[in-house]
Amino acid sequence: MKKLIIINGPNLNLLGKREPNIYGSLSFTEFLEEVKGKYKDVEIDYFQSNIEGELIDKLQETGFTYDGIILNAAAYTHTSIGIGDAVKAIETPVIEVHISNTFSREEFRHQSFISPNARGVILGFGLQSYELAIQSFL
Repeated sequence: MKKLIIINGPNLNLLGKREPNIYGSLSFTEFLEEVKGKYKDVEIDYFQSNIEGELIDKLQETGFTYDGIILNAAAYTHTSIGIGDAVKAIETPVIEVHISNTFSREEFRHQSFISPNARGVILGFGLQSYELAIQSFL
């Protein structure tokens, strides 16, 4: 059985309420239950934090024992050298995901400190971006 973890960064705890025109109206908890039901043969853990250091700690904690990490570092994608370095330092492959197409948004969102060290990047497919990342590990 594959063991994956989804790690979400700041403000993603507000999915379903935050800017539904960009992020949709489904909460992440609702989405996660749907996905777990669809992929019963995959263990899918979940972690969310608004705190950069906690995201780094979770990457280090899971980065040597899981089969894959699906990381949406949200705004930290564009600002955190530390998260980028953590992705580089671990052995577990990381897929960087974004709900929106970051290249169709503000220019500062076009830079990622994670992408150079990720196995791949999936963006712009709404919550389906996470499901595409899961499929990439299967």
